[in-house]
Amino acid sequence: MRIVALLVAAGRGQRFGADRPKQYLPLLGRPVLRHAAEALLREGGVTEIQPVSAPGEEATLAALLDGLPCRFPVAGGASRQASVRNGLEALAADPPDIVLVHDSARPVVPAGTVPALLAALREMPGAIPSLPVADTLKRGEDGRIAATVPRAGLFRAQTPQAFRYPDLLAAHRTEGAEEATDDAQLLERAGLPVALVPGHESNVKITWPEDLARVEASLLARLIPRTGTGFDVHRIAAGRPMVLCGVTIPGPIGLDGHSDADVGIHALCDAIYGALAEGDIGRWFPPSEMRWKDADSARFLRHAAERIAARGAVLANADVTLICEQPKITPYATAMRERLAGLLGAPLDRISVKATTTERLGFAGRGEGIAAQAAVSILVPG
Repeated sequence: MRIVALLVAAGRGQRFGADRPKQYLPLLGRPVLRHAAEALLREGGVTEIQPVSAPGEEATLAALLDGLPCRFPVAGGASRQASVRNGLEALAADPPDIVLVHDSARPVVPAGTVPALLAALREMPGAIPSLPVADTLKRGEDGRIAATVPRAGLFRAQTPQAFRYPDLLAAHRTEGAEEATDDAQLLERAGLPVALVPGHESNVKITWPEDLARVEASLLARLIPRTGTGFDVHRIAAGRPMVLCGVTIPGPIGLDGHSDADVGIHALCDAIYGALAEGDIGRWFPPSEMRWKDADSARFLRHAAERIAARGAVLANADVTLICEQPKITPYATAMRERLAGLLGAPLDRISVKATTTERLGFAGRGEGIAAQAAVSILVPG
C-alpha cells in the first residue's frame, strides 16, 4: 500500500503578522514546515511527501525539505482547497492508495495519530483526528452575545486528514469544491462517511505568535541536554593565511595543516560531534584524503550544523577559546562570532569567542603555534 502525504505550505499566514509566512519561521532552529514533514515521516507508513508551495516558492520549499523523501513542490492555488487539488493532480499520473493532507503550520503530529487514521480507512473512505469541544460556545453580533450554541456532538477538526486517494480526488474535481473549509467536508458533500479518531491538544495549528511560543516550550521540554568539548592545535607557518573562526587575519604568517588549519572551527566541530556521540572531525574529513587539502573549514562546520539538524537537536550555545600570544583576537572577536553564528544558523547571542595567553609558557607562549578549545551544549530528543 502506497501512502503519500500532501504538505500544504501555500498560505501567507497574514494573521500571524510576521515578515514571512508562519510555516517558514524558525522553531528550535528549523522551519516550522520541516518539523511538520519530519513528524509525518516519524509516524511510519508515509512513503513520500508532496509539498505544495505558494507560486514561485517551489525551489525555496524544496531546499528547506532537502534530505527528506519529498517530491518536488507543486505550486498552490488561490485558496487552500485549490492548493490541495493541485497537489492531488500532481499525483494523478502515479496515484497512491491513500493520501494524507496536512497543514504545514502544524509542526507536531502526536504519536499514534497516523496509525489510527490508517486503521479507520479500512472501514471508511476518510478519517480525521478531532477533539470534542469542551468550552461553551457563543454566537456574537455587534460585540454582544446573540446566542449560546449547544456543544454536544461538536468536534474540533485537526490534520493530517486521511483519505482513499480516488475518493478525495473525485471530490475535489466537483463544482464548488474550493468553498470547503477542509477536505473532510468534500467527502461529506459527496455522501461518503468520514471517521473521527482521537486528536490531541499538542497538535497545534500555529496561527498567532503565542501558538509558536507554546509549541516551542512543549518541544523544549522533551529535549535532553548534552555537552561536548573539543581541542585542537596547529603550528605557525609562514606563507599561509591566518584563518581563525572563519575570519582571515592579515599578516605574514598563518597556520600549518592539511586544510586551512582553522584551529577554532576544528575545535568547535569536535565539540559538536562529541556532544552528538558521532566521533570527531577526522572521522568525517580524514586528513589522508586529498580532497580536503587546503579546504575551507567553514565546510566542516556547516556539516556539523547539519548533523545537529539531522538529529532533531538544537544548539543551546557554543564557546570557543583561542590560546595564543599573537595575533590579538579582540579586534576580530565580533566578526568571528558573526561568522560562526552564520555557519551554524544560530542566533549571535548563543556564540562566544574569546582568547587567552599562556603567559609566554609552552609552545603557544613561544609563538610556535595556536591552540583552541571549545565547549557546546546541545539539546537532543530523548
